[in-house]
Amino acid sequence: MNNSTSLRVRLPVLVLLMEVVFLGLFAGFVTYDDNANAKFQNNETNPMDNSLYRDYPFFADVQVMIFVGFGCLLAFLRLYGFSGMVFNFLTATFTIQWAILMQGYFQFYSDGKIHLGVINLLNAEFACAVVLISFGAVLGKTSPVQLLVMALLEVPIFAVTEWAVLKYLKINDAGGSILIHLFACYFGLGVTFVLYRPSLNDGHVKEVTSYQSDILSLMGTLFLWVFWPSFNSALTLKGDDQHRAVLHTFIGLSSSTMTAFALSAVFNKRGKLTMADIQNVTLAGGVTVGASVDMMISPAAAYALGIMGCTACFMGYRYLTPFLARHFRIQDQCGIHNLHGLTGLISCTAGICAILMANEETYGPSMYQIFSHRAPMEGDPKLLELQQLIPGLRPGLGRTAKEQAVYQVAAIFSTIGAAAVGGVLTGFALKLPCLATPSDEFCFDDELFFDVPSDFLSSSLAF
Repeated sequence: MNNSTSLRVRLPVLVLLMEVVFLGLFAGFVTYDDNANAKFQNNETNPMDNSLYRDYPFFADVQVMIFVGFGCLLAFLRLYGFSGMVFNFLTATFTIQWAILMQGYFQFYSDGKIHLGVINLLNAEFACAVVLISFGAVLGKTSPVQLLVMALLEVPIFAVTEWAVLKYLKINDAGGSILIHLFACYFGLGVTFVLYRPSLNDGHVKEVTSYQSDILSLMGTLFLWVFWPSFNSALTLKGDDQHRAVLHTFIGLSSSTMTAFALSAVFNKRGKLTMADIQNVTLAGGVTVGASVDMMISPAAAYALGIMGCTACFMGYRYLTPFLARHFRIQDQCGIHNLHGLTGLISCTAGICAILMANEETYGPSMYQIFSHRAPMEGDPKLLELQQLIPGLRPGLGRTAKEQAVYQVAAIFSTIGAAAVGGVLTGFALKLPCLATPSDEFCFDDELFFDVPSDFLSSSLAF
């Protein structure tokens, strides 16, 4: 092991330093929310009304996606299985802790404290998904120290962007197409742009898969596929909105899966299926329905979005990824621009169309719950009429459909801009020589950072 890539000092020092900081912040600023605080419970409290029973099932599902789905999916390289899964594990646990604090300050802070409940953990897992998607752009070319530093910088940028977009632009983004997929994609592309390695444009001798690694990666795809309806519906309004979100996500995933198999066979010169297509392109439908997932878009529209997203994603992997590497210095290792960028833009376009088409004839008075910023303002007589039909309806901003669509567009461009700039700046930070950057020779190689078993090389060469 070269001293420049040894983790013996670098990783423990960074981890222990951050643990001390986190411990101090948790001790000084984090307390329980009302649902987790024993002081607020009495003999009239119904335990089944606790938010745990509403939020925990979604938290558990997303937890599986983060640690098992992403972990297995990133283990597709023959000599990089340890790193793909273990670095995902390390980065995810670090990111969730950091996101609890950062998002907590912007979203759950009152009376000088961050009030902690399961909903905080769920939001932190969405922030973690952002970091892990960005991680896909630099897979195999970064050390665990670099990944932790990337997470350390990305989470605050994401938290500020999320807070600003939701507070000032006030958009509809139930499935996270803008704030999760687009942000993660363009942040990751910004990082990999700065970390460009010219020698890798023609491939790397270790940048190959094996029979076992492809099966393991496909297991990750299946875990993500199965639990994606929970991911898209977790933060929607309970009831019919959440019901539609589950239906639309499943339909979109199903149609994109069927399309992926067809495209893979058609474009393969020998008329066979390509494993990489099945591992990645099948998931496109989950992203493309995201922005409109809780809206009355119709099951047919969800089906069509799955087909469109899959097609764009497939063509992106086939043609756009190598083009970006050769002409724009963007080496997108896992093709996040295809699975999250292109599909995210399609999803946002569909969401804007759904907003423009939304009317009371289709939605009834509940339109002003789904599109809460279109609800009448305080003092408007129509608000009183609606509150008789929907008790608890809050005053909105009185926006028209066109005005809301303009804010959606503004959110798209501002999110992409913040992500790209943040990614580029983070990329420069990751070039610091003290962060154990792998050389080109040792990219995509577990042996650089792990004690590997005796059969590591022989088993990898057997395929």
